[in-house]
Amino acid sequence: MPKMKTKSAAKKRFKVTASGRVKAGAAGKRHGMIKRTKKQIRNQRGTMVLAPGDERLVKIHMPYLGK
Repeated sequence: MPKMKTKSAAKKRFKVTASGRVKAGAAGKRHGMIKRTKKQIRNQRGTMVLAPGDERLVKIHMPYLGK
């Protein structure tokens, strides 16, 4: 069998935790920050763990991600 392809966009944007969950950066931080509340900006700092439904979609695109 040939090797399966990993989506390059997915491997650049997501990392897996030791327990197998998927980490990603928070969305909505690129521009227009004046409109956002201070609380929203503060809560979007760093990374977050994806919801199980989103996690499943990422794992489809990354076949060699740790199970």
